[in-house]
Amino acid sequence: MAEVIIEKDKCKGCQLCIFYCPTKKLVLSSKLNKKGIKFAKPLDNINCIGCGFCFTVCPDSCVEVYGKK
Repeated sequence: MAEVIIEKDKCKGCQLCIFYCPTKKLVLSSKLNKKGIKFAKPLDNINCIGCGFCFTVCPDSCVEVYGKK
């Protein structure tokens, strides 16, 4: 399986990665980043299929996907 890493302090909370995740493994955190914005985070990486949609749609290049593509 793949691993998704999101740089929380670069994230502006647009939720595009959450919307386009086919397995719905990304959620909006209840915590705030340094900008005072709720950031996207992986729910769990166990079922991430490594499609890379989150990486592709992120306008701020906050998302990295490692492993299966």
